[in-house]
Amino acid sequence: MPKSPANASGGTLRIVAGRLRGSRLAVPAIDGLRPTPDRVRETLFNWLAPFIDGARCLDLYAGTGALGIEALSRGAANCTFVERDRLLCTQLRGNLERLKVAGARVVEADAAAFLAGPAEPFDLVFLDPPFGANLWAATAQKLEQGGWLRAGAFVYVEAPVEAGFALPPGWAPHRESRAGAVRYALYRRLA
Repeated sequence: MPKSPANASGGTLRIVAGRLRGSRLAVPAIDGLRPTPDRVRETLFNWLAPFIDGARCLDLYAGTGALGIEALSRGAANCTFVERDRLLCTQLRGNLERLKVAGARVVEADAAAFLAGPAEPFDLVFLDPPFGANLWAATAQKLEQGGWLRAGAFVYVEAPVEAGFALPPGWAPHRESRAGAVRYALYRRLA
């Protein structure tokens, strides 16, 4: 799903570390696409380093898939990418095939529709919806109530600094930072 603010230039992103370190991901020129920057991904995965090996991941609102691909590069067992935009899904599948990434599944669907289906518990979920859609609280509730999170699971949330939303009470803040106008945080689901 395209995200805002706008980034219609396209180009490439690089994988920061792991077995795919230095690999480039093609990024289509789609108005509103807002990939997570290298510096933010590097910080996030430094936080996750003790937990990422063998993790089952869900990249909701996947966009370029950079978060999920970075997780796979660093030792996650598998990742399900959920994206409703057909062009982004095609680009993501192409990047995964070109990089010979195993353990990846791309689902072309709206995140809410996907979460209404049968639940599979995940160890790590990336929750980075389009900023203008205000989907953080509703998606978090669906993850929590729908059985999508294992006990002790981590949820990464990326949002504008000024965004106000409530997350489920069982999600404890683990780490948090900001980059410009973006706040990013890692929460841990209490058992």
